Order: sequence, then structure tokens, then C-alpha cells
Amino acid sequence: MIIGDRDFDFEHKSYIMGILNVTPDSFSDGGRYRQPVAALKQAEEMVYQGASIIDVGGESTRPGYREISWEEETERVIPVIRAIKKKLAVPVSLDTWKYQVAAEGIAAGADMINDIWGLRKDAGEMAGLIAESGLPCCLMHNRFKADYSDAADFLSGFITDVDEILRIAGEAGIKEDRIILDPGIGFGKNYEHNLKILKHLDLMKRWKLPILLGVSRKSVIGRALDLPVHEREEGTMALTVTGRLFGASIFRVHDVKSNSRALRMTDAVLNIDGE
Repeated sequence: MIIGDRDFDFEHKSYIMGILNVTPDSFSDGGRYRQPVAALKQAEEMVYQGASIIDVGGESTRPGYREISWEEETERVIPVIRAIKKKLAVPVSLDTWKYQVAAEGIAAGADMINDIWGLRKDAGEMAGLIAESGLPCCLMHNRFKADYSDAADFLSGFITDVDEILRIAGEAGIKEDRIILDPGIGFGKNYEHNLKILKHLDLMKRWKLPILLGVSRKSVIGRALDLPVHEREEGTMALTVTGRLFGASIFRVHDVKSNSRALRMTDAVLNIDGE
């Protein structure tokens, strides 16, 4: 898949997507990178440590977050996207579910759209915009509530939801070779659901699309290990390695260096026979 000016071999290799939150209220690093100068410095550091994509987000999606207007979100992300594109030769992903923000981001040079609602938060505007742009997109599984009573079980409901996401994408004209799927750890799922989809991540191979895994410092790790946010790196690395073994190829993380090294070691084992 081509993202920006880089060709990604998601079938055979793994890649790190570095998280760059330009928000005052992110659960992990809120407020640290709100200014373009600080954001650019962090992006440079992540690329140096092994990030292949930088994911810029202007609205926190932590539990209990405050939804902001698309205008405010745009004001946060556009200067950062422009700064990165001017200075660094790295693809930039824009983390937004608002089509207005996405449109402004694309005009500013964003190479990819990362939609946490998988095209299902509006009346088709985001899907149409992505299709028209021809850019790649990451479409995440999500629900407003962790209620799967409309399905036989959680996994059945999950599969139905992803099928619906891909239906919307296809009808809008988004080509399959432009789509990445994200299981949405921590979104529309309770603790048991999160562990269940992590254990059965390989079921996502049914769609034959690249899989992005975003588990960095999330509450599922905190609950399993009884640890606060800034002590969840070992848990993140464990899930990064597990995710790679189960078929994921893109890993959205805060701590690039440690997860990049863990993936390099994992890939060395997986590719020893030339697979």
C-alpha cells in the first residue's frame, strides 16, 4: 500500500505508527505537544526511533472526553501537519472522525485518514471524502455502548459491524487496497471484550486487509496489571508482540523505541525461514 510517497509491505513486514496528540486532555500525554514546535520535535524523535507513520490527533478520545467543534480541532492539527510535512519525509496520518477536519487536513498535506468511527458517525460525508481523495484510510471498529445483545455473541457482533464498515466504504467508492482495519481496543468494548478480540485477532484475516493495533497504555493493560498509565509499557510491548504473531502489521504506540525493537525481534523470528 502506498501512503504518502512510501510503499508499505504490510503482508510481510511490521511498522510503527507514532502517536502525536496535540490536545490538552489526552489520557497519556495531554498538553505536551500542543504547540507546533514541540509537536515537530516529538515527531522527529519518533521517526529517529523507528516510526514509519506519524498519527496526528486533535481531539482526545479518552473515557469521558469533551467533544470539540471541528473548527477547534482543525486549528490544533493543521499547523502541526504543515510543520511535519515541511520538515520530515514521513507519511502523516490524521486521526479524526469529522469530515470537515479531514478535508482541511488533506489540503494541508495529510497522507492518510484514521477514523475511529469507521465511517459510521456521519451520513456518508467522510466516506465520500476519502473516496474522492483516493487516500488510504484506517477504519476502526466502535460502538456507542459495549452492548452486543443484538448478536449471538461479541465476536459475531464484531464481525457484523466490520462487514457494515466495509459495505459503507465500498458503496462510497473507497477501494479495498486503500483500507486498513483496526479492531478498536478500548472502544465500544468492556474489559472482557478487549481481551477476547486480542485473543482472536487472527479472525480479522478473513477480510484480507492490513490490521492496525492500537493498545498503547490503554485501560485493558492497566486493569490486567493493576498499573497507572505511565507504567504500562511492558504490557503494551507484550500486546504488540502478541498482535504481530496474530497478524497485525501496524502498531500505533506512544513509546516508539521499545515497541520498534520488540517488533524487529519478533519479525526476525517470523522471517527466519524466509516467510
